[in-house]
Amino acid sequence: MSTAQQGNQGRLWAIAEISRRVPRRISNGLKVSDYFGCNTFNAKVMAEKLPKDVHKSLVKTMNNGHVLDQSIAAAVAHAVKEWAIEKGATHYCHWFQPNTGITAEKHDTFLTIDGDGQPIERFSASQLVQSEPDASSFPSGGMRATFEARGYTAWDPNTPIFIMESTNGKTLCIPSVFISYHGQALDKKTPLLRSVEYLSRNALRVLKLFGKTPDHVEATLGPEQEYFLIDDAFYSLRPDLVAAGRTLIGAKPPKGQELEDQYFGSIKSRVLAFMQEFEHELFKLGVPVKTRHNEVAPSQYETAPVFELVSVATDHNQLTMEMLRRVARRHNLAFLIHEKPFAGINGSGKHNNWSMATSDGENLLDPGATPSENLQFLVCLMATLKGVYKHSGLLRASIASSGNDHRLGANEAPPAIISAFLGDALTKVLDSIEAGDLRGATTERQVINLGIAKLPEIARDNTDRNRTSPFAFTGNKFEFRAVPSSASTATPMATLNAAVGEALGEIADAIEGRISAGEALDKAVIEVVREWVIETRAVRFEGNNYAEEWVVEAERRGLPNLRKTPEALAQLQTDAARELFTKAGVYSVDELESRYHLETERYIKDLEIEIAAMQELAATMVLPAAYKHQALLASSVGSLKAIGVSGDLLGAQIAEVEQVAGLIADLKTALAKLEAEVEAAEGEDLDKKATALAYPVSDAMAVVREACDKLENTIDDTLWPLPKYREMLFLV
Repeated sequence: MSTAQQGNQGRLWAIAEISRRVPRRISNGLKVSDYFGCNTFNAKVMAEKLPKDVHKSLVKTMNNGHVLDQSIAAAVAHAVKEWAIEKGATHYCHWFQPNTGITAEKHDTFLTIDGDGQPIERFSASQLVQSEPDASSFPSGGMRATFEARGYTAWDPNTPIFIMESTNGKTLCIPSVFISYHGQALDKKTPLLRSVEYLSRNALRVLKLFGKTPDHVEATLGPEQEYFLIDDAFYSLRPDLVAAGRTLIGAKPPKGQELEDQYFGSIKSRVLAFMQEFEHELFKLGVPVKTRHNEVAPSQYETAPVFELVSVATDHNQLTMEMLRRVARRHNLAFLIHEKPFAGINGSGKHNNWSMATSDGENLLDPGATPSENLQFLVCLMATLKGVYKHSGLLRASIASSGNDHRLGANEAPPAIISAFLGDALTKVLDSIEAGDLRGATTERQVINLGIAKLPEIARDNTDRNRTSPFAFTGNKFEFRAVPSSASTATPMATLNAAVGEALGEIADAIEGRISAGEALDKAVIEVVREWVIETRAVRFEGNNYAEEWVVEAERRGLPNLRKTPEALAQLQTDAARELFTKAGVYSVDELESRYHLETERYIKDLEIEIAAMQELAATMVLPAAYKHQALLASSVGSLKAIGVSGDLLGAQIAEVEQVAGLIADLKTALAKLEAEVEAAEGEDLDKKATALAYPVSDAMAVVREACDKLENTIDDTLWPLPKYREMLFLV
């Protein structure tokens, strides 16, 4: 192997490895319906394993949100243990979602020693209902001192208990919330559950106006998960991917997504084999994954489930991300969940399809077939728009992250400006209501006549989709498209639930006030809706959210444009945030303050990791390769001079040496500038440091990247040590 090839031996090895990859095979010969949920303590298993009275009580807790009857806990624990042991489980854990954004678990064995010194499997009611992991090392945003270690996990019966399989055993996992000794939420799920209760209370008030009395209202969610897959041989050779989840340098390849031939294209056999096994594992866990396809960018894919209750969907999305990672390893693939792992092509999001449904199964965002349902729909629609309009800054804060800063506003994602898209049909309806002239506000097909003289017709799905909108109505739900691919759905959904819940309460107050003053329900609803249509007009936008003109127009409308995470997170410290979240019971004042601090700290740590990784890449990989290339060029010039080649003939080659030397000098200058900006940021407090990292430091990182990418396009390919975009994105 030549000296040049030795410098590139990692890439050569990786390419050779990939050429030998074959799809991994699995087969169980069963229909999905035969084994779906086989590793969950689901409704069928509960009915079989639990005494009838215990089963009835537990179902009431699960379906109606009633407090768990402690008297049945022992019977449930015994049935769960027997089932788990039959399935081969040896350990159990409380599975929860701390503020790290991923899941956590502490495993304990069922094994105990009885009074006679004999081994026996036991699982008590207290072990089912509550556990006590050490809380001192989880992020709390300053809400707790390091020495305050006590924290509790508590069983959340909404999501079925499940068994997680691993290479050498099985573990019973109990979905749980995580709280402190004083009851403060230390996780992402507790605020989500609180938000659902608040949404339900106010939605029930609205439904009561229309003569409906369901037991409760739930938020529903179907999160579409985007992700990238590359071969793990390439991944292991990219320190930036390993440390930061994204490529910090990397020149644009000759071909990216320009031909638009990736989206919905034929799935490569190796990737399809991965998808089939990944779905197989999720089906066993009762996760109703429905869709798989190629996304727009090369090596980018999407999976999407059937709608579920928002808390269950959040748990299942966490399982989805974990299973994507686990199964990818079995196929020698690396699962990339970062919002922008590759520059110049589309990044990844998690489109949250959200709606509200009653315990009777009625979707409150589905235009109905009767006059009362149509009016009810308009009320729920306007409450949603009011919540988004009034709290757009908080919704932006709920999706803020260093990764999402690279994606929002790029050419594949909504901008940092939160607006709502309704489509032509609903826009005509609202415009006509605002004008007070409802004649002519009809649609061309599939109309639902509102049946009231002062109302027009509403069309179901009679509009195109606006893929540029961050919050778009899609027929019977809203799609919150700006959520980061790596994030838990809990925080954005808790924020949305709280915002809409508040608006539902306010619109119920307004309608009730008019009815108390003697107005009929129909008239009261229409007049309140008209007022709210006018009030929320600014947040509705039907055009291209990617266009620069929209940024100017949004500013004119008074919509906040919170471009980077620090300014978005600052929304959590406003009076409006404290008023909303404390009124809704989603966060206490100290919990909200802690969220601001922990998210800001996380942002800073993310950037610090990226800076260190970039500096290491440049110093230990890019510059050495550049020096070798420069030496080869200089040696070539020297050899030609030694044999008497004239200076005129050497001009171009000397210029090439000078070009490389100039690029090296540019990189060294850029690194020095980056170091200076980092040092300047170090003396600042938390808020100022985050802002410094977001702007001058990030700008300096971009200059370093530009210098590295120019060198990649100049240096002898056999000397370049890092897998290139053309390899990572297309050799799978």
